[in-house]
Amino acid sequence: MVNRLSPRDAMYYFLDDARSTTHLGALLVIDPCAGEGTKAGDTATGENGSASASVSRRPAIDYQSLVSLVENRLQRAPRYRQVVREVTLGLARPVWVDDRDFDINFHIRRSGLPRPGGPTDLAELISRVMSRPLDRTRPLWEMYLIEGLADRRLAILTKSHRCLIDGPEHPEISEVICDDTDTPESLPEELWMPGSPPGTTSLVIGALAEAMARPGDLVETMVRGNGLVSEVRSAVGNTVRRFGDVVGQLTDSAPRSPLNNSGTTTRTFTTASVPRRDCAKIAEHHNCTVTDVELAIISGVMRRWMLSVDPATVPADTVRVVIPLSTRDPGVEVEAESEPGWISVGKPSFVTDLPVGESNPTVRLAQVAGLADRYAQSSRRMSTGPSPLFPELGMVPFADISSRAFRSLDSRSYNVPVAMSTAPVADRFVLGVPVREVFYIPVLVSPRALAVSVVEYGDRLQFAFMADRGVIRDLPDMADYVAESFEELLVTG
Repeated sequence: MVNRLSPRDAMYYFLDDARSTTHLGALLVIDPCAGEGTKAGDTATGENGSASASVSRRPAIDYQSLVSLVENRLQRAPRYRQVVREVTLGLARPVWVDDRDFDINFHIRRSGLPRPGGPTDLAELISRVMSRPLDRTRPLWEMYLIEGLADRRLAILTKSHRCLIDGPEHPEISEVICDDTDTPESLPEELWMPGSPPGTTSLVIGALAEAMARPGDLVETMVRGNGLVSEVRSAVGNTVRRFGDVVGQLTDSAPRSPLNNSGTTTRTFTTASVPRRDCAKIAEHHNCTVTDVELAIISGVMRRWMLSVDPATVPADTVRVVIPLSTRDPGVEVEAESEPGWISVGKPSFVTDLPVGESNPTVRLAQVAGLADRYAQSSRRMSTGPSPLFPELGMVPFADISSRAFRSLDSRSYNVPVAMSTAPVADRFVLGVPVREVFYIPVLVSPRALAVSVVEYGDRLQFAFMADRGVIRDLPDMADYVAESFEELLVTG
């Protein structure tokens, strides 16, 4: 029996086009020299180029050890050895098929920065990697071991198609390779043998057999199709009305903004971080949550960016974002996660407004907290029921809707998707090497020009921004805006 893509996975698979790529990823900055002692007479070069007494350190992780680790852990992420096979004429959703020519060395690559590589160099490399589409003839993922960072650190960059990720059973590869202790977990050796791929005729017969069991689905498929992207885009009439009505009832249209434009798949990326402990103090002083402080920081960032684009910003201006509902009410989670991770997709979400027109940071924080509470209460939807939103960070939970549903929504239901962790992520290790920083690289789907993520890790709030370079050319400035927004809140707290 074939393993068919779910409606949600198929939707993301077919969303790729000339203006949009639906992959996400993670950036792990690791310190292979952590915890090593000092030997008299040995010297190494510090950050300022001066010689200091220390042991001549050799990284505890290299390309070959990373490849071996991934090979051992792929049994926890079986889709990473499978390709997507489409069914002739789009008679049914595509299927997962084992890649008989799987070559792990194609997927795991080495890259280097000019030493000592700084944050700007790393961000530019990530921008180039995330701009390139994945090879659809192979499993839809890549991993990079990046050398040359300052302080002899290394980085691991992962890039996975959104259709690979589906809850705890199908995690992202960056979470699979990590351990929660400095003792690497050793999984039993697995002798993986690819299964025989189904033939074209077999797939067609299987699709027809399934369709005969559901005649209504057959008619729908023949009329609209889900394998031909051009047909998907042209045959959206009824779907537009169906879901447009739902969105119109439950959410107002987002403000007009260049953030709802998208012209290219060329990406630009930047990161920033602030101390979580100080953010917790700000939250305590203002009787709100750390999540409110995170949103207030993002509000300050968006305010500064909008003023740089249009100095005529007025106090009533807002930016509409979509965030996980669990950030306001953890009780919406159907299954509690024993170990919170940084890749959170497919969860219930809601929209709220960021008051970017407000110049007073204290008032802005109060408005952020009040609006988020109000919208969370009025937009509460469990994942088992209809959802008014189709955010890049989640999915409409209608079981029989294919990929065309995403394109059917009002493109202005919100301006920016924001992925936020609901709890601090515990320390992680890769082959016993401590992970110092974790950034979630969010998926950016047309017609959005910006996506933001926040991960709580190592007593830091790690912000990541992914943007369409054709729309937002000054994205690196947002890293500075994060620091400025945090500082103005800290002064008030």
